Amino acid sequence: MPNLLSGRQPDRLTWQAATVESITVETYRVKTLRLRLPNWVQFRPGMHYDVRLTAPDGYQAQRSYSIANGPETPGIIDLTVEKIGDGEVSPYLHDELIVGDRIEVRGPIGGAFTWTGSMGGPLLLVGGGSGIVPLMSMLRHRDKVARHIPALLLYSSRTQRDVIYCDELDALGESGNGLQVVHTFTRSVNDKNYGFARRIDVAMIRKLLDRQDPVQRAFVCGPQGFVETATNAMLDAGISSSGIRTERFG
Repeated sequence: MPNLLSGRQPDRLTWQAATVESITVETYRVKTLRLRLPNWVQFRPGMHYDVRLTAPDGYQAQRSYSIANGPETPGIIDLTVEKIGDGEVSPYLHDELIVGDRIEVRGPIGGAFTWTGSMGGPLLLVGGGSGIVPLMSMLRHRDKVARHIPALLLYSSRTQRDVIYCDELDALGESGNGLQVVHTFTRSVNDKNYGFARRIDVAMIRKLLDRQDPVQRAFVCGPQGFVETATNAMLDAGISSSGIRTERFG
């Protein structure tokens, strides 16, 4: 089996039929599909899979979804999917797919936007909305093999109702193993005893940087505008551009 933690990706990726093992409701518009793959290869946190649907008339639609789990569970990938009202793929995955169904997937895919414990830190992870998904893969991997690496997650959501993996993030942040989890809500007050209630800006980043050692690796994921704003704030706060990796969607 290829070891993608070593940095090598298979020369050719082929489609395979994955079986839906479970479906977890994360929020009112986000679900996680746990898929069992007949041909699983070890991936690096931050990578993604393509999903392809084929209609009876032969029409095909394809989308890419980040892997949410860490690479420590052989044979399994978790894909967290936000339902897009006018989408071609996500409504089917939300409304039609059931446990036991099979869907076509291809992967893992990805390169620069990946992190493993061997790469070190300290880490700053900044996610907007469903941009939390690849960062969650990194956090779950860190929790298994690299708890010694300091990490800080800044997660921007519309409201507390929109927070994906809410309970697990709370548990990880309260575990006392060097991970800080900070929320900011853009459309409601923050009723937790920490965090912010505004869009990300340079003052917010500077305040967070005072909480830990100098950041060596930073990852930003979310919609195009969010990534641009957050990245510029990080640069203005003094984080080196060579240490920042970004992934955009939408």
